[in-house]
Amino acid sequence: MRRIPIAKPLLGEEEYQAVKRVMESGILAHGPEVEAFEREFAEYIDVEYAVAVANGTAALDLALKAIGIREGDEVITTPFTFIATANSILFQGAKPVFVDIDPRTYNLDPDNVLEKITSRTKAIIAVHLYGQPADMKPLMEIAEDHNLYLIEDSAQAHGAEYNGRRVGGIGHIGTFSFYPTKNMTTGEGGMVTTNDKRIAERVKLLRNHGQAEKYLHVELGWNLRMTSIAAAIGRIQLRKLEKFNEARRRNAEYLTNNIKGIKGLKPPYVDPRVKHVYHQYVIWVGEEYPLNRDELKEYLSSRGIRTAIHYPRPVFQQPLYVKLGYRQDICPNSIEASRHVLSIPVHPALTKDDLEYIVKTLKEPLEE
Repeated sequence: MRRIPIAKPLLGEEEYQAVKRVMESGILAHGPEVEAFEREFAEYIDVEYAVAVANGTAALDLALKAIGIREGDEVITTPFTFIATANSILFQGAKPVFVDIDPRTYNLDPDNVLEKITSRTKAIIAVHLYGQPADMKPLMEIAEDHNLYLIEDSAQAHGAEYNGRRVGGIGHIGTFSFYPTKNMTTGEGGMVTTNDKRIAERVKLLRNHGQAEKYLHVELGWNLRMTSIAAAIGRIQLRKLEKFNEARRRNAEYLTNNIKGIKGLKPPYVDPRVKHVYHQYVIWVGEEYPLNRDELKEYLSSRGIRTAIHYPRPVFQQPLYVKLGYRQDICPNSIEASRHVLSIPVHPALTKDDLEYIVKTLKEPLEE
């Protein structure tokens, strides 16, 4: 049977040689390779500073620490995201305040943000979900009007653009993940991007035991550095990122053109102001389709097509957040999306035959 994975990192001879070079150098931990990756990534995003860290969760955590989020503060974000976005707020002793999504883009709805701002609100975390940028213009205006930090969770959106600007360089801080399923990978790794020197220097301090210079520790810090091996892979992957993203966009275009005629299935909506990079290609399984979302997932799996649900429940419905006392009926658009969305393969390793097979298989339940 044909096997089509939901994600597939593309690593080749260039990455192998880069790792080999680092291993031969003997500098395996943080060193010149990491610093080169930081410079190259900052240039790509078009920001002054990029600070490499151990993973995407560390990037979010350190970004919030760097701006001084603490116990009693509130940070507004979306509940329709991977749990790390909200957990990074809890790490500070602060309170995540969930705002509902735009049902078309699945991203934070700026109109709903205004309703949740209080005297304790200190920041907004906007997630560029599935590779589509959030509506940054009104979010930046809200942040400026209320003296708030705007953090871009860009873990799924390497190279995505909003009005011609790359995400991670629009708000006050950007954060990225380089997990193997992302549009580019370092194995594990993350990055914090900003134009604010103070924020960049503080992230550097906190990622390295609060060490201002060798064995001089000026505050409590952590070991959240990126390795040179990870950075070496990242430097090669960054050079390939545009090619990877164009392949994702071509695959998405094919899927959209062929899925939009299938009764009961809705392809992704794309905001005309953005460049979507399709970390995930997410269809909406509606009532008119013969199978519900979970049944379709099983049907595709039985035919060798791996899929995923991003995400099967909003964050406030996770057991941890239920224990914290969050109401379970908030953010109805997020709840509805969690019942209908299904991610199907879109990664650059797909062949034309793979794409044709996916579309053919999606049509079969209607024909039966």
